[in-house]
Amino acid sequence: MSVLAGVRGPRTDGGTERSPLSARQEVLRLSALLWGLAIVFGAITLARSAALGIPLRDPDGTILRNRLTTAAELAVLAILADSLVRAVLARRRGEGAWSAVRQRWNGARLVLVASGLLGYHAVYFCYRNLKSWDTYNTPRDTELLAFDKALFLGNHPAVLLHDLLGRDTAADVLAFVYRSFTYLIVASVVGCLVLMPRIRQGYLMLFAATWAWILGLAGYYLIPSLGPFASAPQEFAGLRSTAITATQAKYLAERAQMLHDPSVSGAFQSISAFPSLHVGVTTTVLLVAWVYGFRRVAAALGVFLVGTMLATIYFGWHFVSDDVAGVVLAISAVTLSRWFLAGFSSLRWDAVTAVDVRPDAAEAPRG
Repeated sequence: MSVLAGVRGPRTDGGTERSPLSARQEVLRLSALLWGLAIVFGAITLARSAALGIPLRDPDGTILRNRLTTAAELAVLAILADSLVRAVLARRRGEGAWSAVRQRWNGARLVLVASGLLGYHAVYFCYRNLKSWDTYNTPRDTELLAFDKALFLGNHPAVLLHDLLGRDTAADVLAFVYRSFTYLIVASVVGCLVLMPRIRQGYLMLFAATWAWILGLAGYYLIPSLGPFASAPQEFAGLRSTAITATQAKYLAERAQMLHDPSVSGAFQSISAFPSLHVGVTTTVLLVAWVYGFRRVAAALGVFLVGTMLATIYFGWHFVSDDVAGVVLAISAVTLSRWFLAGFSSLRWDAVTAVDVRPDAAEAPRG
């Protein structure tokens, strides 16, 4: 099916075009689905919090406040840039600049962008707290490490990478790749919500990323693990010190504090290995780009994904099985996202994924 199918200008063949109000109602259903998912996940989080006697936390605003602020600021900048481009193009066509901007950024679309960002970050906040409480599940690193070594004929895959790539320059390069993941997430979610021709298309990425966090959390509790850097630290002692190794030391100290006294204000930990969500979310973004026909973007993301996989093994964040599980998770997340959009919202799937790149394509205020 062509990615250009399903998004067209006004009907001229006597057919009945769906009214803007009807389309807006359908898009509002997408927002309701996102918040329904967030509320269910939030209820699970609150139940777990009550069972453990540990409150939800946002240490120094790093989990919710700062991330939401950054996403909102980026969204505003992207909206302003999009509006400026539309205004300039409208003037060149002899049309009203303000009318072109208002047609694109009507109230319904602005509300849905804001609602989407809030719902997504609410799920992420719950995910991070539930991940922190994964501390109290018994790690199964021994089995995962044995499986890794069996795959590589008795060798530790990280050590093989150290011998192949070296322990100095490669560490700096892979540390840069690994840390770039944070920027990929916010750029993908905000970029899709703001810049895709239809807000429904942006919600494909939003739902996929949301499901990735939820499925990843399920994996953490299904097979609790810390990762090779924590369970086999001797294999990584020879690596050059980088921001990654400093972060790992910090995370181990935070986990020890969480185990010792979770009642301490700010007690919070961030270590869980199975599956790798660096791999899972990166693959999710790649798959969404592929679904929309952005082949060059998908190819670039493929290169980044390979670098991310190498980094997760090289630094001992993850076992090989974690990375494989991350790919499976991504496929599941995108599949669930497509199901939500095409199944629950009463939208045709071709209308959900369609990307109309024609400069003269009509864009009525459909939300």
